Amino acid sequence: MADGGDPLILKQTATVSEIPAALWDACAGDDNPFVSHGFLSALEDSQSVGDETGWLPRPITAWQGERMVAAIPAYAKLHSYGEYVFDHAWADAYRRAGGRYYPKLQVAVPFTPVPGPRLLMLPGVDEDMPRRLARGLVEIAERMAVSSIHMTFAPAATATALAPHGWLVRTGYQFHWENRGYRSFEDFLIDLASRKRKSIRKERREAQDSGLTILRLTGPAIEERHWDAFYRCYRSTSDRKWGQPYLTRAFFSHLSERMADRVLLVLAEDRGRPIAGALNLIGADALYGRNWGALEHRPFLHFECCYYQAIEFAIERGLARVEAGAQGEHKLARGYLPTETRSLHWLLDPGFRQAVATYLIKERAYVAAEQAALSDGSPFRQDPPSFG
Repeated sequence: MADGGDPLILKQTATVSEIPAALWDACAGDDNPFVSHGFLSALEDSQSVGDETGWLPRPITAWQGERMVAAIPAYAKLHSYGEYVFDHAWADAYRRAGGRYYPKLQVAVPFTPVPGPRLLMLPGVDEDMPRRLARGLVEIAERMAVSSIHMTFAPAATATALAPHGWLVRTGYQFHWENRGYRSFEDFLIDLASRKRKSIRKERREAQDSGLTILRLTGPAIEERHWDAFYRCYRSTSDRKWGQPYLTRAFFSHLSERMADRVLLVLAEDRGRPIAGALNLIGADALYGRNWGALEHRPFLHFECCYYQAIEFAIERGLARVEAGAQGEHKLARGYLPTETRSLHWLLDPGFRQAVATYLIKERAYVAAEQAALSDGSPFRQDPPSFG
């Protein structure tokens, strides 16, 4: 396609693994580990995505001459699971109106409700590149004969760039912790209202004084036996709550082989026997909480492994924030505040697009009001201390 400037050619392949890692990562950058070639190819090579899962990789690259200038993690989807932005009602309405909603084109990181770039671009490309890529996506969707394109957990800048060109914006929120210059976990506690501070101290005391050992592992310290233990925990929790887990055991080995230095694995052991674990990925300025699992219930252990250990690690590393993933109003009392998320949607049927656009106006107002109400329940002091 050509649209001002140099001609831009979009190509679609069957897997990310077919694309040289160096070219992909030059566009993806170092900030967000989930859009890296290592993470996405680990999903493919472990068969966590593929024909059997209903997530069919269809990555897109953009070229100007011999130079790859952009990449898009895209999937043909045969269902709406593993996305965390729920459109089941849209699919049902379209079906009842006589349409075929699936397959659809999903621009996302599978099973990962983490905001981050979706249009991956080389530094220094022209400012109009997001719009040109989005236009190319629409052309590809038309050739694929899909019903729609869904770009989930996209950055605010992408929404600003594409909304004027017919892309529908859907908002949500999740809970993030912000590092306000803390030098220690105690600094963070001092920043909280007295009642919240006492509650967290009690939770940590009960979790840590129950005879458990909490390990924080990263890089070469993570061994296959640790992944075996974590997978047992992950599988146990998935079986109890959601049924079939999304990630295979092989995924974690591939992840460790390709990007162990960007992994933080928290394990809780009872006399050397692992009973719970939390998986996090380390970004340039954030820690991303991803998966949790436990073989047995211990009071407050989930909070300790997933939230408090993450906060301590972020403070030690000087990271700006911890993103704790989807859902969970209980995170608010533990210092994680509601933060807006957004997704972008292109529906090829004009009538259906207009109906959804009307619905989204009301939904965005509701989400904004709900987020504001939650923010009013902030656990932080009204007179914040200064940390120098």
